[in-house]
Amino acid sequence: MATRPHALKRTLIGRPRASEEMHETLLSKRLALPIFASDPLSSVAYATEAALVVLIGATATAGHFVLPVSIAIAAVLAVVVISYMQTVRAYETSGGAYVVARENLGTMPSLVAAAALLVDYILTVAVSVAAGVLALTSAAPSLAGHEVTLSLAFIVLLTLANLRGVRESGALFAVPTYAFVASMFLMVGTGVGKCATGNCPTAHAPDPIVAGAGAVGIFVLLQAFASGAAALTGVEAISNGVNAFRPPPGRNAARTLLAMGVIAITLFISVSYLAVHMHAHPSSSVSVVSEIARATFPAGSVTSPMYYAVQAFTFAILVLAANTSYQGFPRLAAVLARDRFFPRQFVNLGDRLVYSNGIIVLAGIASLLIWVFHASVISLIHLYVIGVFTAFTLSQAGMVRYWLRHKEGHWRKSAVINGFGGFATGVVTLLVIQAKFTAGAWMVVIAVPTLIGFFLVVNRHYRIVSRRLKSGTAAVKASPEPTNNVVLYVDELDPATKLASWYAHEIAGHSYHPVWVADGGSKPDPRGRWWDFTGGGTRIEPLEGVGHTEDAVLDYVWSLPRGESNFLTVVVPEAFDHPSLLTAILRRHTTFSLKLRLLSEPGIVIANVPVVGGDGDDPIPKRAVARVLVSEVHASSLRAVNYARTLKLPDTKAVFFAFDADEAARVEKDWQREALGLPLEILEAPFRDLGDPLRAYLRELTADPDTAVSVVMPELVFNGARKLLHNQRALYIKRLLLFEPRVFLSSVPYHLP
Repeated sequence: MATRPHALKRTLIGRPRASEEMHETLLSKRLALPIFASDPLSSVAYATEAALVVLIGATATAGHFVLPVSIAIAAVLAVVVISYMQTVRAYETSGGAYVVARENLGTMPSLVAAAALLVDYILTVAVSVAAGVLALTSAAPSLAGHEVTLSLAFIVLLTLANLRGVRESGALFAVPTYAFVASMFLMVGTGVGKCATGNCPTAHAPDPIVAGAGAVGIFVLLQAFASGAAALTGVEAISNGVNAFRPPPGRNAARTLLAMGVIAITLFISVSYLAVHMHAHPSSSVSVVSEIARATFPAGSVTSPMYYAVQAFTFAILVLAANTSYQGFPRLAAVLARDRFFPRQFVNLGDRLVYSNGIIVLAGIASLLIWVFHASVISLIHLYVIGVFTAFTLSQAGMVRYWLRHKEGHWRKSAVINGFGGFATGVVTLLVIQAKFTAGAWMVVIAVPTLIGFFLVVNRHYRIVSRRLKSGTAAVKASPEPTNNVVLYVDELDPATKLASWYAHEIAGHSYHPVWVADGGSKPDPRGRWWDFTGGGTRIEPLEGVGHTEDAVLDYVWSLPRGESNFLTVVVPEAFDHPSLLTAILRRHTTFSLKLRLLSEPGIVIANVPVVGGDGDDPIPKRAVARVLVSEVHASSLRAVNYARTLKLPDTKAVFFAFDADEAARVEKDWQREALGLPLEILEAPFRDLGDPLRAYLRELTADPDTAVSVVMPELVFNGARKLLHNQRALYIKRLLLFEPRVFLSSVPYHLP
């Protein structure tokens, strides 16, 4: 029966999808457009306004300059779209600018592109949602003052929608996206028609921003261009998700790019045209698009409901524009993680075949920005654009190098197009940095190098770990015949201790060492009853409890030999009233603290023997089998295999849970290459979660009441924060098996200081 959190997750996210269902998540062009292009399409709702704010801020008569500025921006957008159409045909993988720069320009330029894009994706979510909420409060002034709460609520909804899967989010977002495009074309068509026939209405701006009294110079025009260049954000998202398209992915991605470019340029120029001819003025309470829509469809007219339709769909597309980042950020993070520049958790696919960790992290950081900047579009917009234009420039420069190296087809023409695109976006990058640096863009200029430094630190860590695991493999294989000393920690004479003493006898005969910490009389002395309790055999040894109990046990184990081939197993029995992790930690604080301390000691294996509630009435098993959990074939796994051999249990095997067929074939090949002499079972885990397959496998073994299973798990142990760069699979398995009847988990640590 599903637990309440599990049932809630299934309700919100949906049933898990198997890895083999990945092909079913591929997108048609109709679905890909609202998923990947909602950001550049939505920019028509605020790009004109962003440029107008700069122009009107300089002088009240400068509004007419927004049209030539918009035409210049549209020209750059056209060049970028054409350039990326060539990119997606050449690189039919995820990664976009990062992959192009990595393969053609080198590591450092590719990391600059990746850092710039990640920053831009985060800002896209914050700006888009804040702009959407502004459109909502423009139509419903009573909601003013709740911008932060509304923004955070919409981020939560977007996150849940994307966690449900790519196709599911596309189907959800398709209707509002296409409705926005239709309503905008109707608005600009009606508005342009009225202006062309001499009936151009005048827009009304409540709470207009204060106009300047200066002059319009080249610097003001460049600042307006830099602000309006927000219209280009999101164009690269399609290149970051080419492999999400149905075959042929490159051609379908290019056609989607073309459709997006045509729609975005047409609407952007049209809105700017109407803003000039209707004398729209930026306001602190309503958007410029709202002013144009109100003038085009005046209140009290037959067409007035269209005003609310435009506002509703503008609000929807602005919020949904963040979905572009929800596709781009997790995919780019996964590519970086595969290249070992980002924590490896970001490569994990969630239940619905999406990169869940990337989605959640993106939502968390964007929410923080919304909170810090009070959901202010004007404040957030200054941080915008720099990242995306940096990526544009590096991507196009990389494509020029690509054509010069491969010389395929019309390579000269392609190189010229990408070269001009790179030059244009490079110039815009410098202009944007110069124009917006003091307004807040300096934070992005600092954030990008900081991220690059993080990439390099992460990569260095993974390279060191990989090198040590690889070199350690030979050392483990060449080590002498392993030995095992077994210590049984006795706290109380309860069913868990009885089962643990049986297991200690199974793996060590009468040579194991039961120890008891004398604490001054608060607990009964077990020595008088030990012989009858265990049926004879081994004498229990009292330890003087100086300070904490774990200190006495540590003092004892330090006196015993241990090393690379000399294992020391500490068997820790634990009795629980019921299976609750929090209760286990609180009620069994001593054993929890002891296991935590022992984990940091090289050469010590912790064997946990739990008994839950009524399980204590079960008869003692008659035999034990050993299963070594394998995730990779390296020094840590081989050391766990060596330890399993010391148990001398007749039925000993290694087990690997494969998430897909390629992974299974790779591990099987590596296992055969090492010739370990231990059979390897490869089992399917099609939903990429070890929990259910592992428990089902173990319960098949323990279905025989006479059988107990010793699960041997290799565990990489790191010092400090570096452990956060690794999947906490060992911790997950410990929690998973803590309450499994007749399953004893032995954690074999491999220390990497």
